[in-house]
Amino acid sequence: MKDVSGKVAFITGGASGMGLGMARSFAAAGMKVMIGDIELEPAQKAVDELKAKGLEAACVQVDVSSMESMQAAADKTIATFGKVHVISNNAGVAVGGYSESCSMRNWKWVMDVNLWGVIYGLQAFVPLIASHGEGGHVISTASMAGMVGLRGAGPYNATKFAVVGMMETFAADHRKDNIGASVLCPGIVATNIGHSGRNRPDEYGGAVAPSAKDNTAEMLAQGLNADVVGDLVLEAVQEDQFYIFTDPGLKHLVETRCKRIMAGYDWASNCNALDGVEQIGGLPG
Repeated sequence: MKDVSGKVAFITGGASGMGLGMARSFAAAGMKVMIGDIELEPAQKAVDELKAKGLEAACVQVDVSSMESMQAAADKTIATFGKVHVISNNAGVAVGGYSESCSMRNWKWVMDVNLWGVIYGLQAFVPLIASHGEGGHVISTASMAGMVGLRGAGPYNATKFAVVGMMETFAADHRKDNIGASVLCPGIVATNIGHSGRNRPDEYGGAVAPSAKDNTAEMLAQGLNADVVGDLVLEAVQEDQFYIFTDPGLKHLVETRCKRIMAGYDWASNCNALDGVEQIGGLPG
């Protein structure tokens, strides 16, 4: 999607962090930006910032864990700008803990936001992108936790691996539809996701401050400037780049995982259970 000028983008979690970085970069490139966020006041502040620079922007309060809320945001985007070409499924929350002991309320919260939020984004916006025939692009934010398993973050890892797989499939499904796809797998970026518990709804246990033992927020504060990520995502959209990594220095983690996977295949090739067994090969699709 080389020419983004005049195109319309919708960004979830767009009032801060990487979402705000994308909003700034997209708008500066001539795009019309709809900022979606669960916090309306910061979203409006972001819109005011962009408009003060002569850029086109609007905002809508959206809860990505609700299909009804996402559909309403899609409707407002069309009512405001007429079309939508790009969606960034960026909103996310951080939940630590082991898979077997993390509370079910936290499991449900992280799944509803990080996974179902992406699904609802695809459901609400992709048909709109496809409807005008002008092409578009879908970006979903995963994490390096969607590439390698991080200790003590079972639920979070589960959602991010799922997003990577979903977007790989989406890219294959829409290869001939003029709808590009990217999955953003950031490393350490200066965002406030370490304080995402401030917005945890009552149904999941209510707002909560970070644990005194959790140093995530302090580590993130030293991370990459989120505005740089915004520029990176814009460049990826324009160059139709699927995997977006913010820290090339973490490449060795993926290489190590790939080596372990290949070692698993080597083991399977030599194990007793499969010795002499004939298989059909290939996979459906």
